[in-house]
Amino acid sequence: MPDTEILSPMQMALAEARAAADRGEVPVGAVVVRAGRVIASAGNRTRELNDPTAHAEMLAVRAACERVGDERLTGCDLHVTLEPCPMCAGAISFARIRRLYFGAADPKGGAVENGVRLYASPTCHHAPEVYGGMAEGEAAALLRNFFRERRGV
Repeated sequence: MPDTEILSPMQMALAEARAAADRGEVPVGAVVVRAGRVIASAGNRTRELNDPTAHAEMLAVRAACERVGDERLTGCDLHVTLEPCPMCAGAISFARIRRLYFGAADPKGGAVENGVRLYASPTCHHAPEVYGGMAEGEAAALLRNFFRERRGV
């Protein structure tokens, strides 16, 4: 029997991010987990789909909702390699994600610990528990290397 590596949800999200980079997309990956089981995963596909909403988080949340047959993902956790932007943070809130785990902080485009800090707003419908800095070094390195290659540096 061959050895099989058991990947954590964040390692799976990083694999989705690497696959996105291989497709020429910004390397961000996301995984939705319910009761310890992965129910959806995705990487960025904005360029491929010509869709500015095709962020990894949005695609993973959509797939998870379809899989469970509900617009709400109560009891689900989302693992994503980059701090969500305002659009994704809003979708996470509306989907009622229980916990958000993210890798690299995004001082320029993030909306959780940076920028608008959506979940700290009194008008936020639902704020998940947030845990930042998961595999932060690896997630940040993927992004740095991707953009370095794009700039030809």
